[in-house]
Amino acid sequence: MTGGNPEYVRGGRPVKIYLMRRICVLILSVLISSGVYAKNIKEAQFSGSFYPADKKALSSMVDRFLAEADLSSVSAVSGDVLGIISPHAGYVYSGSVAAYGYKSLAGKKFDTVILLGSSHHYRFKGISIYDDGIFNTPLGKLSVDGRIASRFSSLAFAQFNKVYFNNEHSLEVQLPFIIKSLGKVKIVPILFGEVTLNDLEEISGKIDEISKDKKVLIVVSTDLSHYLEYQQAVKKDLETVNFIKNKDASALWDSWRSGEGRGCGLCPAIAFLMYVKSQAADIEILKYANSGDTASDKGRVVGYMSAVAYKKLRTIKKEGEGMAQGDGLTHEDKDTLLKIARSTLESFLKDGSKPEVKVDSDNLKAKRGAFVTLHKNGKLRGCIGKMVADMPLYKVIPEFAIYSATEDIRFLPVSYEILKDIEIEISVLTEPVVLAVSSTQELLDKLQPLRDGVIIVTKYGSSTYLPQVWEQIPDKREFLSHLCAKGGAPADYWETNFKDIKVQTYQAIVFSE
Repeated sequence: MTGGNPEYVRGGRPVKIYLMRRICVLILSVLISSGVYAKNIKEAQFSGSFYPADKKALSSMVDRFLAEADLSSVSAVSGDVLGIISPHAGYVYSGSVAAYGYKSLAGKKFDTVILLGSSHHYRFKGISIYDDGIFNTPLGKLSVDGRIASRFSSLAFAQFNKVYFNNEHSLEVQLPFIIKSLGKVKIVPILFGEVTLNDLEEISGKIDEISKDKKVLIVVSTDLSHYLEYQQAVKKDLETVNFIKNKDASALWDSWRSGEGRGCGLCPAIAFLMYVKSQAADIEILKYANSGDTASDKGRVVGYMSAVAYKKLRTIKKEGEGMAQGDGLTHEDKDTLLKIARSTLESFLKDGSKPEVKVDSDNLKAKRGAFVTLHKNGKLRGCIGKMVADMPLYKVIPEFAIYSATEDIRFLPVSYEILKDIEIEISVLTEPVVLAVSSTQELLDKLQPLRDGVIIVTKYGSSTYLPQVWEQIPDKREFLSHLCAKGGAPADYWETNFKDIKVQTYQAIVFSE
């Protein structure tokens, strides 16, 4: 003690100061132990409003959306997936649509997910990147990939202002789906403010640069038109869907600059389309719907779309490989089916009528599954069919010719004026047969790529891939894993629960005009 002053103890330190410091240390320790300042954590702000706050309820909801997403009417997604486009409304409105894009990621692995969205509440120039910390959700935490985030610092218009992410729902609503589909992958959240076309080109180039040494997935968060009457919304949205399908970034940019109101996240989508086009990749439209479809009110609706961009795996068919040869259809039968499809489309697209169809061939009266595919100038223009053999073939073809021309949401409806430029292709499916195998190895040995279509039945449901899908997924293990995931089962279910699955195979007879 010095000079008898009670404030001084322990080598001359003031008691009050010492106690204050101790109290501060204790408070900080409590905060750290509670996780508040353990790291830079951004808490979920829309749990309980846009999606359930309860972990079990949210998990169940996302699982249900993924299980119900039916990808059977679209091409298989394989090869290198570059990214998806996903809506961001409340889950009761757009969750069922978002599930299609995330379901297409089944079995895929990525180092980092780069999220692109437009700011809904702050106006600023350029883009803002959330460069460190953690995003919390009811399903768990996702860490920001600071190293990838820092690579955007070379862009003159990039900034790192976390304030802009406050009260921003467009990126947050993607996170539970990401966790369910990809696990605890790292993320880089990016918000777009006011950008130029040149800015978007530079963002595309930066993503391309990063993708050369990192396996990244791009998630573009955008809804489509807002608050139009149902039919007006569908018309405008299908035009937008067509721009995206064709990777027409210029058309979307002109539309955005003109204020046509095609979507709230068009600038991120344009940058993404530039990147996809630079990679010579394809875009598959997986699902379109609007809030009038998901919530019934068709007075003022918001449009939603789910799409995936990927590079197809290419294989070369040797002569004689592929579809079944002894198919039970004569040349006359095939010619008759093509004429039925053509005459049906001519009548229906001209005045809405459907011609009466009569046939004499027993082959055409047989109940068969089939798909009708439309091409224009060598490019897909529509493809819809059915697997179940519960209708005579001569009735299946006209019905699904109409569906392919008018109901394939990936394309604008075929008009009578362009029908003359449409080529019709028909795939008739043989009757599925049970593949008798006693082990996973025997299953792998018996499957014949480019010939066998495969159906897997599990306790989660059934799913199928047409024989043509082998062109995109030539590896048998990957083929079966994708097929299980498509049906809502774990990707490795065919191996881990082999005794609980049923496998059927079939072939497809493909012919065209």
